[in-house]
Amino acid sequence: MDLEVTKHKIISSLLWKFMERIGVQGIQFIVTLLLARLLLPEDFGLLVIVMIFITIATVVAQNGFNTALIQKKDADEIDFSSVFYLNLILATILYIILFFTAPFIALLFDQPQLTLVLRYLSLTLFLGPFQSIQYAIISRTMQFKKLFVSSLGGVILSGTVGIVMAYMNYGIWSLVVQQLLNQLVITLILYYTLNWRPQLIFSLDRLRILFTFGWKLLISSLIDSVYSNIRNVFVGKLFSPAMLGFYNRGEQFPYLFIAAINGSIQSVLFPALSSQQDDKKKVKIMVRRAIVSSSFIVFPMMIGLAVIAEPLVKVLLTEKWLPAVPFLQIFCVVYIVWPIHTANLQAINAIGRSDIFLKLEIIKKVIGLIILILSIPLGVYAMAVGVLISSLLAVVINAFPNIVLLNYSLREQFFDIAPSLFISITMGVIVYTIKWFGFGDVLTIVIQILLGIVVYIVLSKLFKLEPFHYLFETIKGVLKRNKSVPIKEAYE
Repeated sequence: MDLEVTKHKIISSLLWKFMERIGVQGIQFIVTLLLARLLLPEDFGLLVIVMIFITIATVVAQNGFNTALIQKKDADEIDFSSVFYLNLILATILYIILFFTAPFIALLFDQPQLTLVLRYLSLTLFLGPFQSIQYAIISRTMQFKKLFVSSLGGVILSGTVGIVMAYMNYGIWSLVVQQLLNQLVITLILYYTLNWRPQLIFSLDRLRILFTFGWKLLISSLIDSVYSNIRNVFVGKLFSPAMLGFYNRGEQFPYLFIAAINGSIQSVLFPALSSQQDDKKKVKIMVRRAIVSSSFIVFPMMIGLAVIAEPLVKVLLTEKWLPAVPFLQIFCVVYIVWPIHTANLQAINAIGRSDIFLKLEIIKKVIGLIILILSIPLGVYAMAVGVLISSLLAVVINAFPNIVLLNYSLREQFFDIAPSLFISITMGVIVYTIKWFGFGDVLTIVIQILLGIVVYIVLSKLFKLEPFHYLFETIKGVLKRNKSVPIKEAYE
């Protein structure tokens, strides 16, 4: 009976988490489109610069203890309150540091208004201690419905205010208020729905126990955060806020499309693989299924987006954003392989080889930094191409350990994705030719999208692609409320 309740809770949580991800990203996408039409590229570039420092500060302030709280089975109020006060102290120290270093950061990027923007937006650090505990409680108790409500409330209210302010010509401050309000609304909704309040309790002994787990996460998150933002630092410093705005928008467009799919794969695949970790054959079957199925969905999506990028940007963002098109197309190729990364890495973690995972991360970061240094003298577009090269090399690096761990060779992985890649490229070429007919931008986009869907389905049926039939049968099974859909023996 308890098992049945647990299963129901897990399924329900996954559903709410997926809805939260889709809902927030969908609304955020619309908000971003409207703000991009009303604001200048340099406004977004300035925000990206500020968020570099706030993101790193947030990682330090939250220090991995929230994840440690989730992991600790017997965590109690003493743990929660101790972590809260520690995070509050760190947030205060970091805010003071950012407050007094803001003028120097503004001077570094030759943008005087960064001083006030950074000082105001850094106030979000004080919300972090609350959110850290709130997210830990939600994860431990699987109350993801409350996260859905708070996240949706935050993005709707903040987005509305941001759009109104942008329309009233408040410029960069439209984005600042939007960011602040979003975090504040989420925190307040969770504050009243979770009914958690910090108690006047503090234990260094409890923090020491949590630190043994949390410090590894802190170091890992800090390295990843610095690495993820270092290109933005160079683009913002060596070029201009406007160019950083183009770079960032070009990256965010395909990211919005891929995040929900990849996030869902990541959330479901890890526990599924972990449950079968002692049976390497079953783990391999599940990893192959994840790679084949996700490739079938993601490849045409990213290739199609790259093909229609120019008219899409003109229609949705206006011509002032056209310099973002090359970045958008490059990052479509970057993100096209994300599900493959995820499947391979989740398999490595699921069978308990976090040591290999760490080694892979170090190798990829070193290679990425070398490519970044070599690409900087060649310009901002070369830096984006450098990200693409790093990502493609990372596919091989992430897949390499599974040659031994799962007997899943690089050749097998390539041939698993090749059919979907081939028909996706074919679809992309056919769709691209529509621009030669000289239709208007809107009509061109509509024809390209509809034609792309039809061509991809027809080619999938014509070449009898296994993932097409698998996904079709899976969907049909869900609609018929079947309890399970068997994994094809072809992947054994």
